[in-house]
Amino acid sequence: MHIKWNALAQTAGVSFGVTVAVVTVFALGILALSRREAALTAREDGTAQAGGGGRLALAGAYACFAVCAAAVIYGLVLIAAP
Repeated sequence: MHIKWNALAQTAGVSFGVTVAVVTVFALGILALSRREAALTAREDGTAQAGGGGRLALAGAYACFAVCAAAVIYGLVLIAAP
């Protein structure tokens, strides 16, 4: 049996890189949701500044979660491909 160490190292490196990227994007989505919550709380308290920070944060969170979902679906397609 012959192990192709180069291919194994490439697969491990790409897997690690994609995992770190997806986790980072997901964390940014969570951060955007917390910023939106802070903006809504500030608006209720009357300390909010003018602007649409809550809407922008929500759009950013949706974008981050959509990227994560796309990466997961792409991975499942790769696994299920003949």
